[in-house]
Parts: sequence; C-alpha cells; structure tokens
Amino acid sequence: MSRSERRRGESPVEQDDADMSDLFDDLSELEDLVDSPAERARVREAMQTASEVDDDGPVFGRVVWGFDRADLAESVLGALLFGIPMAVEGGTVDSGRFIAARPPFLALTLLATVAVVVGILYVADIQDVRVAYAFFGLVPRRLVGVLGSSFVTAVTLLSVWGVVDWADPWLDFCVCVVAFFPMAIGAALGDILPGS
Repeated sequence: MSRSERRRGESPVEQDDADMSDLFDDLSELEDLVDSPAERARVREAMQTASEVDDDGPVFGRVVWGFDRADLAESVLGALLFGIPMAVEGGTVDSGRFIAARPPFLALTLLATVAVVVGILYVADIQDVRVAYAFFGLVPRRLVGVLGSSFVTAVTLLSVWGVVDWADPWLDFCVCVVAFFPMAIGAALGDILPGS
C-alpha cells in the first residue's frame, strides 16, 4: 500500500503533513492507471511542473525528477571538486599501476563505483530521487548521466593535466578508473544536493 493509499482514509487534519513526495506518489499511480500515451505524457508534464515548483523549497527533502543540462553541469562540478585532488596527487598513478596488474581489482573498482553511485542516488535517501526516464526501460538516465559525466571528466582532467599521456593505454585507463571512483561520488552528490 502506497503512502497516498494510506492517506486517503485520513482526516484533513491528519493530511497536513503531505509533501511533494506524496504528490509524486499520486502522480506515479495515476501514470500507471491511464490508458493512452497522450494521457501518460500529460501526467509526466504534471510531474515536471511539480518538480519545478519544488525548486523554491528547502535544499533537502525535495523530489529529484528527470535529468537535464543543469543536472549535467552540477554533476561535472561535483566531479571536479572531488577530482582535482586526485589529479594533483601521486597516489592516483600508484593505485592505477596496482589495479592495472590485477584486472579483478579493476573490475571490483568499477563495480564499487556503480554501487556507491546507486546507493547515493537511490538508496541513501538524501533526496527523494525518482526515475523519470530509463534507457531500455531499465537503466535510469540520471545514473547514466552521473557515471558518464564523471568518467569523461576524469579522462579529460587527467589527460589535460598530463597525469596520463596514453602511451600505455591500459595503465592510463586504470589510472582514470581510480580517479573516476571519487569523481563519481562527487558527481552524484553535486547532482542531487541542489535538488533539481
């Protein structure tokens, strides 16, 4: 039973603590009930409007829905804030050498990166993050955007600052993966903390 279903039997006095999350729950239920694609599009428009109205509220407790250019910019900024120390610190290259010689550790690092980002976005409950659109109906656009922007930022930053020169592509890729881990955390936090 959803929050909105539980709330229907409550008196108006008991419903005073309704928030934007309750509205999104109701709209999600409505989206599942409507029959035509046009009706679903109208419900999604209402969800978009609700998320824009929520932008004037407090930083925490917002509903985060969709992923647009502003979210991408926030992700890149967060990745840079966590990534600049990785680009100027020699331990990044040392760690890259270590995992380059141990491919299972490279795979574990990549899996851990994805798991931590999923945890920040969808499990930690820092914000009420909703999946607006999913690639192939399965992979949330926000997850792809955060991971993709942080990896591209890691490769670009480390390449431009000469940390990697791509003379040894395998080693340089592993160094980028080491930097990618904290940069992905920064990107996820940078994206959801403003709550857009």
